[in-house]
Amino acid sequence: MASTNVTSVSVLYAELNKFCQNGDYERALKSAHKVLHHYQDEEKAFHCKIVCLIQLSRFQDALQAFSKQPKFAESMIFEKAYCQYRLNNTLDALKTVESCNEVTLKIKELKAQILYRLERYEECFDVYRDVVKNSNDEYEDERETNLSAVIANLSIEGSTKEVPELREQTYELAYNAACSLIGKKQFLEAERKLKVAEKLCRESLEQEDATEEEIDEELGIIRVQQAYCIQMQGREKEAQAIYNATLKRKPDDIGLTAICSANSVAINRDQNIFDSKKKMKNATSDGLQHKLTSRQRRDIAFNQCLFAMYNNQNDHCVQLCDKLVKQHPEMAAKITLVKAMSLARDSKLADATKLLTSFADSHKHALLEMKLAAVHLLLTEGKISEATQLLNTLGDLLYKPGIVSALVTLYMAQGNRDAASQLLQKAVDWYRKNKVSSGRLSALWRQAADFHLRGGEPAVAAQSLEQLLQLNPDDKKTLAQLVIAYAQFDPEKAKSVSKRLVSSADMTGDADVDTLEAANWMMGTKVIKKTATKVEASPGTPGNELLQTNKKKRKRPGKLPKNCDPNCDPDPERWLPRHERSTFRKKKDRRNKDIGKGTQGAATGAADQFDITKMASTQKTSPNPQMSPAPEGPRQQQRKVQQKKKKKGGKW
Repeated sequence: MASTNVTSVSVLYAELNKFCQNGDYERALKSAHKVLHHYQDEEKAFHCKIVCLIQLSRFQDALQAFSKQPKFAESMIFEKAYCQYRLNNTLDALKTVESCNEVTLKIKELKAQILYRLERYEECFDVYRDVVKNSNDEYEDERETNLSAVIANLSIEGSTKEVPELREQTYELAYNAACSLIGKKQFLEAERKLKVAEKLCRESLEQEDATEEEIDEELGIIRVQQAYCIQMQGREKEAQAIYNATLKRKPDDIGLTAICSANSVAINRDQNIFDSKKKMKNATSDGLQHKLTSRQRRDIAFNQCLFAMYNNQNDHCVQLCDKLVKQHPEMAAKITLVKAMSLARDSKLADATKLLTSFADSHKHALLEMKLAAVHLLLTEGKISEATQLLNTLGDLLYKPGIVSALVTLYMAQGNRDAASQLLQKAVDWYRKNKVSSGRLSALWRQAADFHLRGGEPAVAAQSLEQLLQLNPDDKKTLAQLVIAYAQFDPEKAKSVSKRLVSSADMTGDADVDTLEAANWMMGTKVIKKTATKVEASPGTPGNELLQTNKKKRKRPGKLPKNCDPNCDPDPERWLPRHERSTFRKKKDRRNKDIGKGTQGAATGAADQFDITKMASTQKTSPNPQMSPAPEGPRQQQRKVQQKKKKKGGKW
C-alpha cells in the first residue's frame, strides 16, 4: 500500500507541475484539488492552489481557503496580504504584512505599495529607499519609477522631507518629475517637462509597434496634466480644448475621465450649465473611490458644491457642503465661504454676513478671511457704515496697511475726515509701540503724509514726513515733500531744508538747455516751428531743417454777407447742410404718378383689381381660432409635412 500511495502522489504532482509551467491555471487548480482531496496536509499543493487562484484573480476564494486552512497562513503571509491588497482591504493587508517575522524583499515591496495606497507617503518613501538600496535585479527601473511617484506626492503635499534627484530617461520618470514641479507651483517648467515626457512616450511605444489608438490612450494622462498646467497659467481656452479632445476619445480610465471633467467644470464656472452638469456626473460616478486619491476626491466634491451654488440650487449646495465638512473638517473655512455666497445669491445677505462673522469668532485662524468676505458682501449692497463697523472689530489686524487704507477710503466716502485722520495716527502709534518692521511703518507714515497734504493740513503732514525722513535721511522724495509742506506754513524752514536738495546746477551740469529744447523732436514739427522764432538753433542740431521762421500774419476782419442785418440774430442752423435743416422740404417726384399696376398692357382702372392695397377688406375671417396669429414665445422646431410626389413615368 505504501508504494502505491507514493506513486499516486508523484503522478499528481507531475500533472500539477506540467499545467503550472504551461500557464493553464484552471487545470492546475483542479490537479491541486485532487492532491488536497487525498492528502489535506500537503502544504506545497495548497500553495499551488493559492497561486492559481491569484493568477485567476479569484482573491476572495483564496482568502476563504486561508480561513479553512489557517495553519498554512503563517507560512504564506505574502500571498494572503496580496489578496487583501487586491480586494482593497488595505488596512488588513498592512496588519498581515507587519505580522511577518521574516521580512523579505517582496514583503517590503508589498508594504510600500500598501502604504502608497494609504497615502502615507513619508513612510512609503523610507521603505522604497531601503528596497532600492538592497536590490539588484531586472526590476530596478520599475522601483525607481515607483519611488519617483512617491516623491511627486510628497511635493504635492508640501512635505519638507529630503529626497534624491532621480533620472528622467523614461517617460514615466519624466512625468513624475513634472508632477513634482506642479507640487511646487512651477507650472511653466512642469509644462515643458510634460512635453518631453510626451515625446519619450510616443518614441517608446512606436518602438514596441503600438497602434495609434494605444499611443493616444497612454498619452491621455500626460495631455490632461499639460492642460492643468496651462489652466493654472491662465490660458483657460487652450486647456478647455485639450479637456474636450480627451473626453471625445472616451478613455477607458474612469479616473482620468473624472479629473478631466472636474477641471473642465472649474473652467466653465457659471457658464455652460448643461455641459457642466453632464461632466459633473462623470466626475462623481461610482467606482472612483479606489481610482483617485483622497485629495482628488475632496477637490471634486468641492467643485460639486460650487457648481450647485452657480446653478442656484441653494438647498442642494448646503447639503453637499455639510457632507463635505463631515468627511474633511479641514475644509470648513472654504465651505463656509461657499455657503455664505449661496445665501447672498439667494438675497439673504443678513444670514450670509451672520454666518461669516460667527465662524470668524469661533475660528480665530480664519478671522481676517471671514470678516473681509463679510465686508465685501456689505459693500456690494452699498452698506458702507456697517462695513466700516465690521472692520473696526478686527483687533490688532486692523492696523495692517491694506486694512488701514480701506478704512480711510470708507471714512472719506462717508465724509468723516476726522475719523480717517485719527485712524492713521493710531496705526502709526501701534507700529511704534509694537516695534514692527520699519517697512510697514514707513509706508503708513507716507500714507498719512499724503492724506494730510491733500486735506490741507501741512503741519500734521510735516510731522509724519519728519519721522519718515529719520528712517531714511537720504530719501530725496520725502525731503521734497517736506519742503512742500513747510512752504505752506513756515517758509523760512522750507528754505533751510531745501538746501539739502540737489541744486539745479548739479542736476543739469554742462547741458545746453536751449539746444535740448530746440532738439525736442518728440514734441512734433508744429511745436518746433512755433518755437523756432524764439530759439536760435545751433548748427548741426537734429531737425534743424524744420526750424524755419514764419512771418507774422496780419489779422483781417471777417466779411459779412451783403444782406446781413446786424440787429437780428443769425440763423443757428446756418452751419448745417441744407438737407439737414428743419426748414428743408423735399420735392415730390411726379414722374411715376399715372403708371398703372397689374399685367402689362392693362388699363389703369382695370389694374385696381390686381392692386392688393386697393382690395376691399370683405374677406371673411376664419372661425377656427388656431388660424389666428399666436403670441410671440419660445420657438419649437416642427416637422415639415411633405406632400407625396407623383410617380414619374407612365403613358404620354
